[in-house]
Amino acid sequence: GCGKTTLLRIIAGFELADAGTLHLGRQDLAKLAPHQRPVNTVFQNYALFPHLSVFENVAFGLRSKKVTDTELKRRVGAMMEATRIADLAERRPAQLSGGQKQRVALARALVNEPDVLLLDEPLSALDANLRHDLQAELKSLQRSSTITFILVTHDQDEAIAVSDRILVMKDGQIEQEGTPEDVYERPVSRFVAEFLGRANLIEGRRDGEGRVATELGALQVASSPAWERGSLAIRPEDVEIHLQAQGTNCLPGTVKERLYRGDHWELRVEVGGTLLRVITEPDHEHSLEQPVFVELPADDLQVLRD
Repeated sequence: GCGKTTLLRIIAGFELADAGTLHLGRQDLAKLAPHQRPVNTVFQNYALFPHLSVFENVAFGLRSKKVTDTELKRRVGAMMEATRIADLAERRPAQLSGGQKQRVALARALVNEPDVLLLDEPLSALDANLRHDLQAELKSLQRSSTITFILVTHDQDEAIAVSDRILVMKDGQIEQEGTPEDVYERPVSRFVAEFLGRANLIEGRRDGEGRVATELGALQVASSPAWERGSLAIRPEDVEIHLQAQGTNCLPGTVKERLYRGDHWELRVEVGGTLLRVITEPDHEHSLEQPVFVELPADDLQVLRD
């Protein structure tokens, strides 16, 4: 509901923007009709032609451009090999699985060699295992084609996995943009901190140079906040747990809950009346009600703007 699909439709030419400009390089796309834009779209429901074979679905755009038969067969064949659907050439969409339909939709768009490929939640209808496999394939296809992909997703893990650059949107505005590492490790607001992954949010007030007074105690931060009152964020995997006090911002606490997640332990540790989520290695076991010390490294405590 933040405007992701609307933004894609504006880029494709299916919607008109109320204000602003739309440029690809130095080209003003707003002056071009949808079919004139060097853009192709992969829709959430794939939108394959049910009466055409896989080969003809992929070839559709090239036939519309009146590409020669020799060139058409070469390009369609190469793209079907790249997307691993060459053995499906004679099938109809009704004979395909969800993952196969997704590959056909990608091949149909990529074979036209657009400058920009728009993908509107292309993997949302697939099961989790297949979605993970296709995420890797999407990334590989993008690198080999050098085409810019703009992918809309509400799946935070997917955004982090496949992107070179992430734009987090809220109410039609860009809340934050940057590399996946930047946006995840250094969120600028409570919304981004909570939306991408999980975060411990700690409220406090500025208390001298580089310190914030909180319910946990006075915490040293890497950069002094601009606000008088506001929030800090720290990822659960950045919180360190010790049996003895050590390091900066090391506070006594008690383990109140522990959940085994296979590749890690997820702990709830009570510190000063506040429960902090902590992630530890799978071989680091702690018992319930065990007294521990929780360290919140200053470099990992992010000062949020709100």
